[in-house]
Amino acid sequence: MRASHGVEVADIFRKHSPDYMESHKLPRNQLRAMRAVETCRTKELGGHVDECDSCGHLEISYNSCRNRHCPKCQTWRKEKWIQDRAADLLPIQYFHVVFTIPAELNPLVQRNQKVMYNILFRSVSETLIELGNDPKWLGARIGFISILHTWGQNLMDHPHIHCVVTGGGLSPEEDKWISCRNGFFIPVRVMSELFKGKFLDYLKDAYDKLAFPGVIGHLENPHTFESFRRQFYHKKWVVYSKPPFNGAPGVLQYLGRYTHRIAISNERILKLEDGKVSFRWRDYADGDKTKIMDLAADEFIRRFLLHVLPDRFVKIRHFGLLANKRRKYSIGLCRLLLDLGESEMKARPKETWQEWLLRVMGIDVSVCPVCKKGRMITVEILDPSCNGPPRECRI
Repeated sequence: MRASHGVEVADIFRKHSPDYMESHKLPRNQLRAMRAVETCRTKELGGHVDECDSCGHLEISYNSCRNRHCPKCQTWRKEKWIQDRAADLLPIQYFHVVFTIPAELNPLVQRNQKVMYNILFRSVSETLIELGNDPKWLGARIGFISILHTWGQNLMDHPHIHCVVTGGGLSPEEDKWISCRNGFFIPVRVMSELFKGKFLDYLKDAYDKLAFPGVIGHLENPHTFESFRRQFYHKKWVVYSKPPFNGAPGVLQYLGRYTHRIAISNERILKLEDGKVSFRWRDYADGDKTKIMDLAADEFIRRFLLHVLPDRFVKIRHFGLLANKRRKYSIGLCRLLLDLGESEMKARPKETWQEWLLRVMGIDVSVCPVCKKGRMITVEILDPSCNGPPRECRI
């Protein structure tokens, strides 16, 4: 795909990461993510050379890093993921529910990401499943996709989980479909209280698995930790449920925006000048206004790295009807009980990135960009270790 002509996260890393790494001891996952972003679509990763069979024009394309934190590598991954999800959607209401933890927990979360994010996922999933099963609210087995986001628009840590939830579910006997009331899921105050209780209970159980370095060192004392934990029972935990999506197409459009989003896209970065990074952000606390933020490059890097996830940590999870183990059976049964035929939202046939680019953006990479007549044929493969001109890298 066409490279950005503006400032990119990679540019900031290339210019300022050496100094940053000298003054900061970084864990392996952050070092690996930074290196991947720096080298994405450069000769260091290799690539290929295409030549027009009509005018002889040469086009060099370098490989992508495929790192999930890279701003350049998410579009194609997102599209493939959505293709796989399309056939699971039912012609029912779907709700968007968001669970957020108090900001005072952020320092503990940052130093214990894997443990704390797993507690967050477990608390959210059990809250939705338990309330869905409760006859007082629905009395059915619901399905939902949960997506972890760890940032706010200003790149500071803000762990929260977005959920796409079915507006109904299977009865306990699995002999009928039970729908939510039109436009209404479960009261947010009920979800908030149950979520709070579960999270704090699991936090208590996890004490022995937590580390307490630096500014949270005082929490290593069991009594101090317990006092710290109990204060959150008296705080308001923010959970909100948005109005239902506009059917299955609305769900797909939403998933396209949220599933593979990273902390900041290259499009939001305005300039890198005099050691400072300027980028656009939306201030939700001030009427959702778009503002410009200026950060020192090292602070920008620090904030970006806050959101690099632990190795192999799964940030998109499926529960209930959509759980991977029984999804095919559950969705098939739901369609039967809803008296539906074949899936309304059929999964598209598998396609290459070239086919996707043509369908979505109207760009045919097989056509010569110069003469517009010839076909681009791959004539050379560039090895990642090659640093010379293309013609020196034949295989």
